[in-house]
Amino acid sequence: MTIIATIVLLGVLIFVHELGHFLAARSVGIRVERFSIGFGPRVWGFERGDTEYILAAIPLGGYVKMGGMDDEVMEKIEGGKKEGASGEGVRPASDDVPPIAPGAQTDAHGSVRGAPPALPFGEEEARDRSSDYDSKPVWARAWVISAGVLMNFGFAFLTYALVAGIWGSVAPDTLRAGEVRADLLPEAAGELAQLPAGATLESIGDRELTHWGDLQEALLELPAGETTLRFTEPEGTLSFVLPEEAAQRVGLVRALPYWEEPLIRMAEPGSPADRAGIRGGDRIVAVNGEAVRTWHDFRRAIEANPGVETQVTLLRDGGQLTRTLVPNEVDARDPITGDIRTVGQAGVLAWGPDIAYQRMAPGEAVVHGWNQTVGISATILGFLRDLVTGQMSMRNLGSIVTIGEASGQAAAEGIPVYLMFMAFFSVNLAILNLLPIPILDGGHLVFLAIEAVRGRPVSVEQRMRWSQVGFVILIGIMALALGNDFLRLFGL
Repeated sequence: MTIIATIVLLGVLIFVHELGHFLAARSVGIRVERFSIGFGPRVWGFERGDTEYILAAIPLGGYVKMGGMDDEVMEKIEGGKKEGASGEGVRPASDDVPPIAPGAQTDAHGSVRGAPPALPFGEEEARDRSSDYDSKPVWARAWVISAGVLMNFGFAFLTYALVAGIWGSVAPDTLRAGEVRADLLPEAAGELAQLPAGATLESIGDRELTHWGDLQEALLELPAGETTLRFTEPEGTLSFVLPEEAAQRVGLVRALPYWEEPLIRMAEPGSPADRAGIRGGDRIVAVNGEAVRTWHDFRRAIEANPGVETQVTLLRDGGQLTRTLVPNEVDARDPITGDIRTVGQAGVLAWGPDIAYQRMAPGEAVVHGWNQTVGISATILGFLRDLVTGQMSMRNLGSIVTIGEASGQAAAEGIPVYLMFMAFFSVNLAILNLLPIPILDGGHLVFLAIEAVRGRPVSVEQRMRWSQVGFVILIGIMALALGNDFLRLFGL
C-alpha cells in the first residue's frame, strides 16, 4: 500500500506540475519537443505532432524539453547527449522537484552551446527560431517557468474544495470533550477551564450538535453576541457563556480539544516506541508513574522528556507491562509564545475517534479550499524561515522515506484523507520550486528578473556555473534529509 500510494502521489503531482509548463509554453507559441514523467531511459511513450510523450525509468521528477533550450547538467541524468536531426541535444529544460528543476542553457541567439553544426554555415542562422524558448520576451518565459508552480497551487485549491463539496470537511465523530487548554483560552472565556475532561457536548446557542466539527463550525460562523455553550455529565448540565466578540471565539477552536483515548494505533518503524516494543492496540495507563487518562496526557508527558529514559506503563491482552523508551529530541514552535523549543517524540499514532465528513455547499467548499491552501502555505513558509534562521534543527527535514510513510498512512485512512494529503504535498512542491536556487523554477525567475533589469540575458557560462552550484545544494539537502530518515529508522 505504501509503495503504491507514494508512486501515485509523485506521479500525479509531477504530471500536474509539468502540465503547467507544457500548457503555458503552447499558449505563447513555444515548440515542445518532449514531455517526460521521470528521468533516465525511456520505458514507454508515443509521438504526437512535434512532441514526444514518455514515461522514463526513474519516477522522481519530470521535465518539459522546449525548442531552443539546453542544459548540460541534465545530460548526466539523462544518460548522455542524444543527437537529433539538427544536432541539438534532446535534454530536459524545465522539470519538477524532486530531484531537480533545470533551466535553459543556450546562448543569447538561441543556439545550442557545444552542439556540432548540422547545416552549412549561414543556414543555421536562417532557420526559423520564432517558436524557440529564447526567442520569446521575458514576460512569456517567466509565464512558462512559473506555470508549473501555479498549477500545483491550483491543484491543491481545487482538491481541497472538491473533497469538501463531495465528501465534506473532516471532523472527529465524537461529542466528548478532552482536557481544556487553559493557556489558550481567551480571558473572557476563563470559566471554561473548569470543564472536566470527558463531558459530553450538547449545544451552542440554539444549535444542536452531532459531532465535534459542528462546534468548530459554529464558533467560526455564529455572529457576535451572547452565546451559551452547554455540556452534560453524570452530575448534570454545565453551561458557559462565550465571549461576545467573534474574534475571541476563534481561539476556542484550539482551546477545546475533543477526547482521545490513550490508545496506540501504530508505532512508526524505527521510532523510540517501536524499539521499546510498544505496538498497535496497547493502552497507555501511566508515564513515569503518573496516571494517563487521555492522549493529551500521554503526549504532554513524552514532550516533557526529550532524550530522557521514560517508563511507559501499558495494558496489553488484559495484562499490565512497562516499557522504557528514550523520546527523540524534536524542535517545535510553542503555540503560546511562538518560541522554538525542544520536545520529546515517541513516534506513535493515536487510535482516535472515527471520522465524520461534514459536506459543504459549493460556495462554502470554494472558500474552504482557498483557506486551506493559504493556511498551509503560511505554515510551510514559517517552517522554512525557522530552518534558515537556525531556530529549527535540520534534523526535522525528511526525505522520500518520510513522504512514503505519510502517503501510506493517509491512504489507509481512505480516499478523502489521501486526496487532502496530496493537496498538502502539492503546496509543498510549489513552494520548494519557488526557492531562489539555480536549476529550480525560482532560480530561473531570478535569472529572468536580472535580464529584465539590465536588458540582456545572463551569460551561458554564468548560468552553467550557478546551475552547478544549485545542483550541489539540492543534492546536499536531499542527502541530509535521507540521512535524517536513516538515523531515525535505526534509532541513532
